[in-house]
Amino acid sequence: MLEVSNLHAGYGRVSVVRGISLSIPANGIVGLLGANGAGKTTLIRAISGIATVQAGQIRLNGTVVTGAKPETLVRRGLVQVPQGRLLFGEMSVRENLEMGAFTLRSRKQFDAALERVHGIFPVLRERGGQAASVLSGGEQQMLALGRALMGNPACLLLDEPSLGLAPKVLDQILEIVVRIRASGTPVLVADQNARKVLQISDYSYVLENGRIALEGESRRLLHDPAVAASYLGVQI
Repeated sequence: MLEVSNLHAGYGRVSVVRGISLSIPANGIVGLLGANGAGKTTLIRAISGIATVQAGQIRLNGTVVTGAKPETLVRRGLVQVPQGRLLFGEMSVRENLEMGAFTLRSRKQFDAALERVHGIFPVLRERGGQAASVLSGGEQQMLALGRALMGNPACLLLDEPSLGLAPKVLDQILEIVVRIRASGTPVLVADQNARKVLQISDYSYVLENGRIALEGESRRLLHDPAVAASYLGVQI
């Protein structure tokens, strides 16, 4: 599905991630873990065509997409839910969802996508006419996910979904991520909350100073005390 090989990326000439190789299989959830500043967001931005790829290769469904523009990648099905959500606060919930549907070619496709999103997030149907800015943090994260799903993504990149959310709300969001994977969309989840991500993912990568320090099956990493002590600095 998505293959990243020996990727070096950053901003201009400044390298933030160096020599990253990872893969996201079809119908999989892959975790990207690490402390703040480890390079998670830069890696996701590089894959999404926002940060500068300085070396290495990115393949989507077997096609090389290294250096492609963000809009080209979205049209190919690679969609990011950015850190902080980045909603259009003064626009309505419905209008934000419409913004995510710009790749759809017909009203029939739009109606089907909207029905799917409303089925996953009933609150977005109920709040359709309200401004995005008045939603709670959890509802805003649901809207950001819903907006991404409106384009029927082939692969979803989720950056720091735990940001600003209470633990119970984060649990709800991650349960929805599992449902999204079950519907056929693979997901890369980057977050500092190691335990939560390891519990829902199949395979995980731990970043440290812009490099992969450790990788493996999530269920194994979840019960490895050395992961917390050596790489994450938190008790899992």
